[in-house]
Amino acid sequence: MLWSLIKLLAFVAVVAGLTIGGAYLMEQSGGAVIAVGGYEFTLSPLQLAIGLLLLAVVVWLLLTVFGVLGAVIRFLNGDNNALSNHFSRRKERKGLNALTEAAVALASGDGRGALSRAMAANRYLDQPELTQLLVAQAAEMAGDRARAEETYKILARHERTRFAGVRGLLRQKLAEGDDVTALRLAEKAFEINPRHTETQDVLLRLQAESHDWAGARKTLDAQRRSGALPRDVHKRRDAILALSQAADVIDESKSIEAREAAIEANRLSPDLIPAAVMAARGYIAAGNSRSAARILRKAWDVQPHPDLAAAFAEIVPDETPQERLNRFKVLTSIRTEHPETRMLVAELLIAAEDFEAARRALGDLPETQPTGRNLTLMAAIARGLGDDEATVRGWLTRALAAPRGPQWVCDNCGRIHPHWVPVCANCHAFDTLSWKTPPAEASLPGGVELLPLLVQNGSEGRSSTAITPIMEDLEPGRPGPSTSS
Repeated sequence: MLWSLIKLLAFVAVVAGLTIGGAYLMEQSGGAVIAVGGYEFTLSPLQLAIGLLLLAVVVWLLLTVFGVLGAVIRFLNGDNNALSNHFSRRKERKGLNALTEAAVALASGDGRGALSRAMAANRYLDQPELTQLLVAQAAEMAGDRARAEETYKILARHERTRFAGVRGLLRQKLAEGDDVTALRLAEKAFEINPRHTETQDVLLRLQAESHDWAGARKTLDAQRRSGALPRDVHKRRDAILALSQAADVIDESKSIEAREAAIEANRLSPDLIPAAVMAARGYIAAGNSRSAARILRKAWDVQPHPDLAAAFAEIVPDETPQERLNRFKVLTSIRTEHPETRMLVAELLIAAEDFEAARRALGDLPETQPTGRNLTLMAAIARGLGDDEATVRGWLTRALAAPRGPQWVCDNCGRIHPHWVPVCANCHAFDTLSWKTPPAEASLPGGVELLPLLVQNGSEGRSSTAITPIMEDLEPGRPGPSTSS
């Protein structure tokens, strides 16, 4: 509609300009006198202008006729292709000019202009793999999705342009959110050109989102062979896919296969916390506590994490708080200054009702790195030491407003996840979750819950205080005190 209005206004402007110009020339005095063979012709300014225009037209016609006559003469002299070559060269020149103008318009962001010139180039030139691709790209820029899709389908039918056509359709389906069709197109594009990096990335993401872990591992291997991934990145991502495959197997209650897949994932990437936890639980289920402890110690040395401590607690579930404190020394003696290690020691000491030692274990964490967890631990310690209710409530009040601490955060978009997942739920990026403290402005999912539930049994000092930490509210699976204590 807008384009039609612009053309109409341009036509009106041209007509108005010619009218004003003609009126101006008619008002001018004088003119030109042409003498030919004893004859004189007097022309007014308007007649002179019209005569010059007609002369230019005649010259152009003569040049065209001479060109055709030259082609006819060459044809009569034995050049059978003279006439066809003459007209095809003119057509080719027009096509190349239109193609150049379309490319310039496309680079300038003029989608409609690019589409118009690309369609003209497609009429003049017999190179559909070039002109139709330009038509499709210009149609996409101009917002004509139907024409773009139709052109991409035409390209996909021909051998030389099949990959470009399939890739164009793939981009369209991704933009529409049709991941099912996009997955099929990505598989086809990968089959045509398995070394194309963008296609590899898109296919890997779509396969991971659809839980096709086996197919994703094949795609990842193709990335490694093509040199698109460094060896260490390939090793980690292969571990993630093996871990995800193991999680699906667990959902199907196939415990033996799940253990094998989890152990493989841990072997591929020992620092991958979810893989270490799942592998350890697989060993625990098989009765191999020593291997489970070895895996967890190795992972803790790389990155202390509450899920590792929870899995370590599951090795011996029915032990007293003092026995658990002693057994956990193989973990707590590693990375002793790490905040996670110090908070774990404090939790174990609280469960054993050694509150003075728990306070020393926390050290200056509540002041230098306050989080909801360590401040609530301070509230538990204060209750255990027999401090007044105002002190306990003061710690709990601070815990409510304190940061939550390290969480699973997407490095790509910053989305916080309650649990580790291979694909970000927000931006759909693969292998972007890291265990770290989110930015201060990031929103916390579900708010900040209190770590322990403090239950008052009596009012006669610390000996009458029972403390029952419920760690699962904020950090699921944390090793709390044994139920036998």
